[in-house]
Amino acid sequence: MYTSYIGKKFLKLYNEREGKNLTAEEFFNDYFFELFFRDGSHLMHVGNSPFFQKPKKEDVEKFGSPSLAQLHNLQTAIKEDVPNMSIYVGSAAKDLQGTTSGQVTSIDFQTDAEEMYASWIGEALAIGVSGGYVMLIDEEEIFWTLFKGWEVYREYLDQTPNIKDKQIETWNGNWLYHCSTNPEEDRYSEDNLNIEHSEVQGKTSISTQPWSQIIFALSKYFPKKLLTVYAYNLSQTNTTLGFINILLPSIRKMYELRDAIFLNEKETVLSDKEIETLSTFYNFRSACQFGTIGLRTLEPAKLREYMPRGSMLYAQGKEFKFSDEESYHNYQLYKIWITAMLNKTELLNLASRVGSALIELEKSDERGKKVFSTLSQEIRDSKNLRAFIENLSTVMEHSTKVADVFKNVVEETLKMPSDNFPLFITLIRFEYNYQKAKN
Repeated sequence: MYTSYIGKKFLKLYNEREGKNLTAEEFFNDYFFELFFRDGSHLMHVGNSPFFQKPKKEDVEKFGSPSLAQLHNLQTAIKEDVPNMSIYVGSAAKDLQGTTSGQVTSIDFQTDAEEMYASWIGEALAIGVSGGYVMLIDEEEIFWTLFKGWEVYREYLDQTPNIKDKQIETWNGNWLYHCSTNPEEDRYSEDNLNIEHSEVQGKTSISTQPWSQIIFALSKYFPKKLLTVYAYNLSQTNTTLGFINILLPSIRKMYELRDAIFLNEKETVLSDKEIETLSTFYNFRSACQFGTIGLRTLEPAKLREYMPRGSMLYAQGKEFKFSDEESYHNYQLYKIWITAMLNKTELLNLASRVGSALIELEKSDERGKKVFSTLSQEIRDSKNLRAFIENLSTVMEHSTKVADVFKNVVEETLKMPSDNFPLFITLIRFEYNYQKAKN
């Protein structure tokens, strides 16, 4: 199981940094159990495990406490039982017909106690994202960051009234994001730790981080790296999304373009947090179906509302309205993402020039007539490159006033991949509406 692999990788790192030589079983008994399961509030949940089940009264009396009785039951099961999901995290259920009986193989190999104890450690390093999925990342820096958060989580549980326990994966996502916003020299500081809550069945629950926010956090740890994560869900039905590559350098472009495009607007430009908390069109499962997670999967949730109808699935053709500060921030976000996707900042300048040209064109209308305003609208509503060029040609037949700009944009759009056209025409629509709002 991959949980065991991650657990053993972490343990090797732990032993190196702490100058120890612990086995997975020793680490579990001496440190992990004491922190995660010693008292009534547990840090972690493993379905059907001994820590999930109430121990017998005589066992509690024999071993001194419910948690010690549960530990004994786990140790006994690992020694005597066949490997299964209740003692080997991520494994199949005992009943091969059960909904959690995935990852079964006919290969005959032995699973020892070390593997099983390591699987608990590995699962404790899983990062929860919205949608019920978790990620395991084979990176030492991530291991150590999450490990540093375990004791903070224990303190948080002990100090927060009515808090729901057993949320280690959710906690890990919050802690990872928090640490990514700290200076590197003070990465594990608890200062300014802000955990959002929700109410679940009368309990205060830690809110799960949006998947995109975790991806942005990872881009700060590894701005130049292609990262591979293992995504899955362990529940009533186990689900494996597989190994997914995350293209962190492309995601990092969002910050770089923010700084370049809005160089002269430092007071009003989007903050890192405003970029990172964007809502996305794709949920985590859908994003993983692309095979890689990059800029495309971070498409802003409502962007298609403003794409020309028919240019993309769900495009609605709405005009963007600049009504308040939030709308201006959304404009900045859409502008940054589209420019990053087009991967050519010159196209942003061209879109701005086309927007200006369309406004100038509309001024040619005679009183009471809207010939050029209608042509301008038809250009902005072009659902594909062919319609766009035809609409531009029609305008140039009627007016040479903005012919140079339109000739230039035709040449540029003919060079771009057809998939990029809906983004570019949407950028033109935004620049047109922005300049209209300014005038």
